Amino acid sequence: MAGVNGASTGSIQGRLIAEIRRRIIDGEAAPGTSLSELALAEEFGVSRTPVRETFKQLQTEGLVEIRPRVGTFVTAPSRREITELFEMKELLEGAAARLLAQRGQVPEIDQLKENLRQADLAVDADDRQRYAELVEEFHDLIIVGADNRKLEAHYRTLMNQLAYSRLVTTSLKQPGRPHQSDREHHHVLELILSKDGDSAEQVMREHVRASRRALLAGLRTEDPEPR
Repeated sequence: MAGVNGASTGSIQGRLIAEIRRRIIDGEAAPGTSLSELALAEEFGVSRTPVRETFKQLQTEGLVEIRPRVGTFVTAPSRREITELFEMKELLEGAAARLLAQRGQVPEIDQLKENLRQADLAVDADDRQRYAELVEEFHDLIIVGADNRKLEAHYRTLMNQLAYSRLVTTSLKQPGRPHQSDREHHHVLELILSKDGDSAEQVMREHVRASRRALLAGLRTEDPEPR
């Protein structure tokens, strides 16, 4: 990445935080990876101070762990922590589905319909990478469509801590999970379209629980040692 000499301190800090956060969330910096303060300072063309401040911010978001006199590492959540985060994800997405069902015809409804059209094609073609992208988009549209800024803010923080892009790929490796997930998405949208908020919330929560089960099964396959 190009140096940031000449940029304001605020923009330097913002770029550092955004880029390192992105690398963690996208899985480019894997859980447990050591982050070098010096290497990042050289890469971004800055002193070590803004990198140090970036680490502090990302630690408050739960993305890195700063170990004094040892180093800074990408957080590797335990299975218990993943379960707890998914329990919160279930609550927030269930509430979002209920709120969206109450709103009627809003732009996100048409976007969800198009999302499912593309998802059906991806599943039929066994394109799991594309389907994983559409899964993230589906859930994001539900959250945005709820039109509740406080809910959305909590959700963004939660998803960052989960590094969801990596986890959804793991869950979709389970046999039959893409097809089942796609059916569950269709069911959620049907209930939203019928303005049945109670059922939309219930089914959305069941969907998140099913995703969590698939994920944990996938993690056991990747890392059989208990954590």
